[in-house]
Amino acid sequence: MTTNGIIQISLYFIVLLVFIKPLGTYMAKVYQNEPVALGRIVRPIERLIYRICGIDMKEEMTWQNYAISIIGFSFINFIFLYFLQRLQKILPFNPQEFSAVSPDSSFNTAVSFVTNTNWQGYGGETTMSYLTQMLGLGLQNFVSAAVGMAVLIALIRGFSRRSVKTIGNFWLDLTRGMLYILIPLCLIFSLILVSQGVIQNFSPYKKAQMLEDTKNEQMLPMGPAASQIAIKQLGTNGGGFFNVNSAHPFENPNPISNFLEMLLILLIPASLCYTFGYMVGDIRQGWTLLIAMMIILIPLLFFCYFFEQQGNPNFASMGIDQSASQLQSGGNMEGKEVRIGIVNSSIWAIATTAASNGSVNAMHDSFSPLGGLFPLLLIQLGEIIFGGVGSGLYGMVVFAIIAVFVSGLMVGRTPEYLGKKIESYEMKMASIVILIPAACVLLGTAIAVVSKAGVAGVSNPGPHGFTEILYAFSSAANNNGSAFAGLSANTKFYNTLLGIAMLFGRFWVMIPVLAIAGSLAAKKHVPISSGTLPTHTPLFIVLLVAIIMLVGALTFFPALSLGPIVEQIIAG
Repeated sequence: MTTNGIIQISLYFIVLLVFIKPLGTYMAKVYQNEPVALGRIVRPIERLIYRICGIDMKEEMTWQNYAISIIGFSFINFIFLYFLQRLQKILPFNPQEFSAVSPDSSFNTAVSFVTNTNWQGYGGETTMSYLTQMLGLGLQNFVSAAVGMAVLIALIRGFSRRSVKTIGNFWLDLTRGMLYILIPLCLIFSLILVSQGVIQNFSPYKKAQMLEDTKNEQMLPMGPAASQIAIKQLGTNGGGFFNVNSAHPFENPNPISNFLEMLLILLIPASLCYTFGYMVGDIRQGWTLLIAMMIILIPLLFFCYFFEQQGNPNFASMGIDQSASQLQSGGNMEGKEVRIGIVNSSIWAIATTAASNGSVNAMHDSFSPLGGLFPLLLIQLGEIIFGGVGSGLYGMVVFAIIAVFVSGLMVGRTPEYLGKKIESYEMKMASIVILIPAACVLLGTAIAVVSKAGVAGVSNPGPHGFTEILYAFSSAANNNGSAFAGLSANTKFYNTLLGIAMLFGRFWVMIPVLAIAGSLAAKKHVPISSGTLPTHTPLFIVLLVAIIMLVGALTFFPALSLGPIVEQIIAG
């Protein structure tokens, strides 16, 4: 590691921490319907939307109605996005005259963006029209992020409310998340990105004469990219305008845009920790969850950076670019842009893996074996270390519930968390939240490696090919969207199987979380006693981190143990 690299990483987290309290407080006030600065501008628009849609602002929902609303809303969005892709050839804003997207790819992409996964089995600049990018993919980047935030807010209400059957109104939470938070932030950061050279236009693709081969021309993709990039980063969506996402110079042209886009990945997930503490009436609880996330994230980032900085030992043994330490002076630069470099590539890899954001898909496959190990390890933990907006934190809260339950078993009393007793029902739902993604990862990987269609997509037979498959299903089941690249996933087999994994990983986690919210909201508040485990202490943080790593190992190590067997299968 270099001093410059350590300074860059430190600066990144310092700037992130500066924004957590103000943004977290603002989001809490929005969802609690307290006065905010944008209220005078946005409130009339909000009320107009409710009036047009026939939404009663005073109506509350049970957790079952809340879940049904989410599923129905998501299904409608899926149908809309699917047919938008299938009909794009005859629709406007298609200057390159792209044909309709295939049925299996349309299914996969529609599921991907509706579930906030944003897995891309296609090349954006060679597949999607401007209309599909804006009205389809860009729109889902907003609404899928807002849905995740709404579920988190419903869970928070489960802790803050007492002896009631309702957890809020999904339509209000969805609308407020978009109008007051996502859209204003997107407008601000879109303008900043445009000022840095990120493209935003409706022009046909441009032809440029090549400097070295003057007889040939290169086609330069155009389009309204900046607006989609802003929301894909803010909403931890991924799903870039171009195939390589933010590794593309038209999405990420310089160090300023690079730092900003990296910052946006964790901005809302980190700030929501403060929102959580604010809304449950104890700020310390939010900081506790944030610290637990950081304790896992930061060491993994430094390990990733350390091994990438070592370079390729095979090059060093051949005397290529040797430094005093007999390693490459520049580190492992294979597949990495000079404008991004080793340290920023490491931040991108760890941040996107943590925050369910597939923004630099092309980089992961260029990491060294040990450097790539840590994004792979992190993704096995699921959506808890920041994760997607909302979905990451409600996953983390589920682990906190498990932690207090385990501690309760140790001392022989009914555990409590934030004044609510944690009983068998909550633990059953929490078990589903943990087991479903892990099962999807292992089952999906197993099916792929024993299927001819699954093995056919592997371009690197052997351990690395297995890693590509494992990472793909880990990404899909955990609604992440990043990839190790080398896997040819745009096939009927992978489009279908990964799509199913995304659906289970989203809704079979979301519904149990809402069930927990409904159960907690119906309970009375339990006063703190001498037997209550303090959930804002270093001891609780250690317990929480230990349980997270243990559960992550339930997926990671069984998968690795299959490696030698799978290597023989892939090798044929």
